[in-house]
Amino acid sequence: MAKSKLLNPDQANVGLFCDVFPPVMDGVSVCMENYAYWMQKKVGGVAVITPNVPDADYSQHDYQVFDYLSIPVPKRRPYVTGIAEIDPTWLVKIATTRFKIVHAHCPFSSGMAAQRIARQQKIPLVATFHSKYRDDFARVLPKVVVDMVIDQIIEFYERADLVWVPQESVVDVIREYGYKGHVEVMDNGSDLVADYPEKYFVEARQRLGIAPEEFVMLFVGQHIWEKNPRLIIDGLSRIPDVPFRMYFVGVGYAAEEMKQLVSEKGLDGKVTFVGSITDRAKLTDYYAASDLFLFPSLYDNAPLVVREAAALHTPAVMAAGATASTILKDGENGFLVENDPDKMAQLLRELIHDPERVHRVGVQASKTIVRSWEDCVEEVIDRYNALLRSRGLPLIERPA
Repeated sequence: MAKSKLLNPDQANVGLFCDVFPPVMDGVSVCMENYAYWMQKKVGGVAVITPNVPDADYSQHDYQVFDYLSIPVPKRRPYVTGIAEIDPTWLVKIATTRFKIVHAHCPFSSGMAAQRIARQQKIPLVATFHSKYRDDFARVLPKVVVDMVIDQIIEFYERADLVWVPQESVVDVIREYGYKGHVEVMDNGSDLVADYPEKYFVEARQRLGIAPEEFVMLFVGQHIWEKNPRLIIDGLSRIPDVPFRMYFVGVGYAAEEMKQLVSEKGLDGKVTFVGSITDRAKLTDYYAASDLFLFPSLYDNAPLVVREAAALHTPAVMAAGATASTILKDGENGFLVENDPDKMAQLLRELIHDPERVHRVGVQASKTIVRSWEDCVEEVIDRYNALLRSRGLPLIERPA
């Protein structure tokens, strides 16, 4: 467990709980990291509670990380899970720490720990519904078991004092799962918000060895079939006469099958699998060097990667009708496509031949769907305090 640096028992403000945290990278872990970073800067007294990742160094953070014993999640490398209460070192640390509020970013082991701490310390629990959990479990469990798990997940959210979702369309998802209580929308942000000069985009291409005239497309995310990478690969295979470069960034259970499919479609010369990128500066180069971000997922609720790409003027192609795609207006700040490889191929052919249009839409995306994490966290703290005030509890005070 990381050595205590800044958090004393009488100074704890916020406990942030999640089963995923860097160095494991996905949208929720990026959200957690930015919540922790900006809250620590603004109010201090922040602790992250998460199962530990082997060889991870949590002492580098300005906030405290209370990590607990973990085991790998079967068939979902590099994800881990665990039961916090069986780790004696973690129990000692938590026993001497009092929080003003706790926030669970998942309903599993860390979320249950947050729930117990909220009950024991008589403080509020905020819970964010980030993911389509049914899809995760349906891949590996019988339907009757999946239904039982979803019922337990909804019971978890019903016991929270405040439930958040990351965008308006996700309200429909949690309702579909059976949750009937009050829900609030709390936007996610981006840590890539900046006024990037034109030379940055040129230099990013140079760093990655991409020629100025090449049309580059990008996917960033877990390599799992639920994110619909097959539509991307099948669509690309239907435009053999069109020059382009395509990068897949990430890891996942479907990675090898995706590579095999790319080879079968004769795309090896145009498609590159980069693997996992944990260096945010390097990932930013890929966003900046790309013309178009392909993310036709039917699985995601509110993917951060779409907003991250938009921050670098790279517009997304998303699946029409998908929960995640509701932030886009087709042809204005992104592009929508039917879940059909021929339609995908037709759209990509048109866009590759009209890079100026793609660039205009990308600039508009950067203006309309990107919000800084700093700004988001300011609102989060205000909402925490509104909840604390309504309960007559001590507020999270900002330094003078």
